[in-house]
Amino acid sequence: MSQAFPDLEAFLGCPTPDAWLHAARDNLDVLLIDHAHCEKKAASTALNLMFRYTGHDRLQHWLSRLAREELRHYEQVLAILRKRGIEYRPLTPSRYAAGLREGIRTHEPARMVDTLLSGAFIEARSCERFRRLAPCLQSGEPELARYYERLQASEARHFEQYLELATEAAEAEEIGTRIEWFRSREAELVQSADAQFRFHSGVPAVAEADLSASAGGSDSRLRDVV
Repeated sequence: MSQAFPDLEAFLGCPTPDAWLHAARDNLDVLLIDHAHCEKKAASTALNLMFRYTGHDRLQHWLSRLAREELRHYEQVLAILRKRGIEYRPLTPSRYAAGLREGIRTHEPARMVDTLLSGAFIEARSCERFRRLAPCLQSGEPELARYYERLQASEARHFEQYLELATEAAEAEEIGTRIEWFRSREAELVQSADAQFRFHSGVPAVAEADLSASAGGSDSRLRDVV
């Protein structure tokens, strides 16, 4: 697993800022609630792609397995919330997924290539954040730190598979250009000031006291990829 990290981190345009890590450590309730939403959305994304790209056999088989795995993770995070006495409630979605979706072209097969690439970046960033979060939580939250350590392998596999399938669907010259677009946009979203704290948010621009207050709101959820 450790051998996969350098490639994954090189794929991303920047590391997660320390300010986000500090906010995550101090606002674990919001982090865990949004993490659960992310796992549920990831399963929904896989199912939606299965319906959209029925004729792609290898993609179908992988997406089916992916949906099941994401739902298992969703159930695991729900169990953590229950154990901690945290209410699983709606959160307003972060700008992250919508920001990546801005670059998805609308004609096929370009739409499929870009959708798979956006998925690769989401999974890569998730893996990178789990990797950086685990040591930050080790002293005060060792059980959660161990769980995030275990999730790294799954997120890395998802990243690699999304990227492999996108590369297969694209022309060799095109894929490099599209990766660069998504890399630049993703790094911008991660490094710039963000009005709310979420699992995929940028640098928090709100006072710590405001973070918990932002936990209410509509249950209208943006799907991470689709």
